[in-house]
Amino acid sequence: MINVEHLGARIIIGFGDGELFITDSTLFGLIVAVIIAILGIWLGSGLEKVPKGKQVVAEFLVEKVYSYTESNMGKENLAYAPYVGTLFGFVFCTSSFGLLGFRPITADLNVTAAFALLTFLMIQVNSIRVHGLKGKLKEMCDPYPFMFPLKIIEEISLPVSLALRLFGNILGGFIVIELWMEFMTWLSSFITDIPFLRAVTVLPLNLFFDIAEPAIQTFIFTTLTVMNLATAIKVVGHGQDN
Repeated sequence: MINVEHLGARIIIGFGDGELFITDSTLFGLIVAVIIAILGIWLGSGLEKVPKGKQVVAEFLVEKVYSYTESNMGKENLAYAPYVGTLFGFVFCTSSFGLLGFRPITADLNVTAAFALLTFLMIQVNSIRVHGLKGKLKEMCDPYPFMFPLKIIEEISLPVSLALRLFGNILGGFIVIELWMEFMTWLSSFITDIPFLRAVTVLPLNLFFDIAEPAIQTFIFTTLTVMNLATAIKVVGHGQDN
């Protein structure tokens, strides 16, 4: 049977009486962050007027991120492109850990909740920064003041849905692969003690759940972030102008 405890985050390092600890989700998240930072610094170093080598790759990635941001948020909001690119890269990398034989850290609700909370704060802080607290409150009461509680529920539902959607899809894929591996181990036992069927038959599942599914969920998460951020800024701005 599948080990249910293996589905959750595991404690890697404990401190003191064990109330303070570091899980594999935290550790792997830090490792990915460091790798992305080093890769970004390396790709952005030694730039020349005529791009070649790694600079071609860097300019291609930057162009795609800025083009995506402009198409969804407008040219006037390109300042958000670095955040959008970082969010996409980080969520995709941390969701594809199954390729390395590890549990994706986005199969941990704590991680996806942190991503969703960051998106929520990004939307709220920037809408208030751009249009002011008065404009934000005015939009929350539009068209009638009694809409205010409903608007609060609407605002809160975004991070909740983002966190649960990403967590559920990645965890579901991880469970499917684990169940398939156990099934292949059981089938192999009728022939030999070596679970040889696990080595090949799981590849199509890896292709979908560890590459395609993370890419799809990352795109959805990033797109919802960008669209809600653009909508919040536009709506608040419209409400303030009126």
